[in-house]
Amino acid sequence: MKTRMPRPQEEPWHVRIGLIAVIKGLILTVIHFFRPKFTVQYPEEKKPLLPGTKLRGQHKLNVNEKGQINCVACLLCQTACPSHCIEITPGPAPPEWGDRDKFPIEFKIDMLRCIYCGMCEEACPCNAIVLTDRPYPVTYSREGMIFNKARLIQN
Repeated sequence: MKTRMPRPQEEPWHVRIGLIAVIKGLILTVIHFFRPKFTVQYPEEKKPLLPGTKLRGQHKLNVNEKGQINCVACLLCQTACPSHCIEITPGPAPPEWGDRDKFPIEFKIDMLRCIYCGMCEEACPCNAIVLTDRPYPVTYSREGMIFNKARLIQN
């Protein structure tokens, strides 16, 4: 036994030519045309951050009240970094620093490789490295984007 399939209904003319879709798009365009603009002229104006959000900006090495760097050269930040942009050369701490055995002789971060994920900040047990809310640095050379220990303390 054969069953007949019903013939599809022919669509009305305004649907076939897309008139309704064109009118909906035109209405949306007119609505957006009369809304206030929210363009921010970046260097002059700063867009405020939403409450509860934190900008992961430039890295900073913290120092204690004696002016000594908080880093104990445990290499946890270097190990946790997914982009492998942190290089630490540990060395023996000066004898007057009685609270630690090691400190970083050399501490470098290649900002061109950094993805600003914040994993180095989370991995650090002594809160030595933090991501500030200062925006990302801009330089004209690749060498200027490799931050050494002095520049990281200065940030």
